[in-house]
Amino acid sequence: MDVCGTESAADRLWTVDEHLDDILATVRPLPPLDLQLLDAQGCLTVDELVSSVDLPPFDNSSMDGYAVRVADLAGASDEYPSVLSVVGDVAAGASDLPVIGPGQCARIMTGAPMPPGAEAVVPVEWTDGGAGGGAVAAMVAGASSGEVRVFRPAEPGAFVRRRGGDVRGGQSLLPAGVRLGPAQLGLYAAVGRDTVRVRPRPRVVVLSTGSELVQPGSPVGPGQITDSNSFALTAAARDAGAIAYRVGGVPDDPARLREVIEDQLVRADLVVTSGGVSVGAYDVVKEALGERISFRRLRMQPGKPQGFGLLDGTVPLFALPGNPVSAYLSFELFVRPAILTMLGAAEVRRPTVRARITADLDSPEGRRQFARARWDADRGEATPVGGAGSHLVGPLAQANALVVVPEATVHVAAGEDVEVLLLTE
Repeated sequence: MDVCGTESAADRLWTVDEHLDDILATVRPLPPLDLQLLDAQGCLTVDELVSSVDLPPFDNSSMDGYAVRVADLAGASDEYPSVLSVVGDVAAGASDLPVIGPGQCARIMTGAPMPPGAEAVVPVEWTDGGAGGGAVAAMVAGASSGEVRVFRPAEPGAFVRRRGGDVRGGQSLLPAGVRLGPAQLGLYAAVGRDTVRVRPRPRVVVLSTGSELVQPGSPVGPGQITDSNSFALTAAARDAGAIAYRVGGVPDDPARLREVIEDQLVRADLVVTSGGVSVGAYDVVKEALGERISFRRLRMQPGKPQGFGLLDGTVPLFALPGNPVSAYLSFELFVRPAILTMLGAAEVRRPTVRARITADLDSPEGRRQFARARWDADRGEATPVGGAGSHLVGPLAQANALVVVPEATVHVAAGEDVEVLLLTE
């Protein structure tokens, strides 16, 4: 306490909202750049996509069949078919097109341009294929001259894809801020764009600290544990849209930790550490970075100790608690919004819903609790899973949501309406 009776910035308890607001006021979207289409997958667009072309770019057939004049098929039936002269073939990509006059037609393939004079396409199944026998077999065999019998009339435009029927030149196709997936990239390619201006995916480096950590698959000796945090947090960063790199566990050596972080800055837009942020004798992250970032205590459970700041004035570093549940929930609440901000997303927070809780839940006074739960959308219910322990990774893997208990609430009874933060899309 200072002489005025107020807590110093280092000693006071921050609320969850204060900490997140400080993060979002500090982190900025990455500068936009132009990328080749496949390199832009997962990125968010900076500009609106407006088509400069019509799609399809010309009238074309939607079937294998014959391009015909409608008047020539009036009254056609099985008993009295219309007999047309076949004056040529039109394949997909053809540029030298026959002109269709009265009593004439052209054999045409799917996607091929409509020849001049033709008004509709009749599928080959409506004809004898020009051979008086099986229509499809004859079509494949190649009856491109002579005559064809057509057994049904056709309406103007039947089985014709009109120019601009999908997209018109000048049409707005996608707004800015769209995440580019397969369908969106295909649309860019379809309208002739080979590059797209995007916010690049942030490069996130994830590392765990602790001399007790061993890699999965290695023997676990006395006092040792397997490193799970770096795997969960790297996967979470990728799930948020980042390009994430996992660095193996770093021992409790401040000089070594500083060295590793400095080495990683060449490929990092954001750094995440877990462990070493509390008040113990071997809290290596606080020792190594105490003068470069801010360490805080938050009014939340789990995840009270947190660290955040900018390395070299540009690269955000998040120092998360070491317990697996605390680390993962801290990532969801604070790091994920930062990654989405760097991507340029308009909405960076996980969605919330209201649901009935199915079991009693106690919560510490003055802390906002985030209790792991299974949310059932159909029933509108949230069922707590596991206890309050921040080391319980088994229940964490079963949870798809968090029940949010406000700071002033110490008990929630089964059946009450609660806020639920969703951990899945």
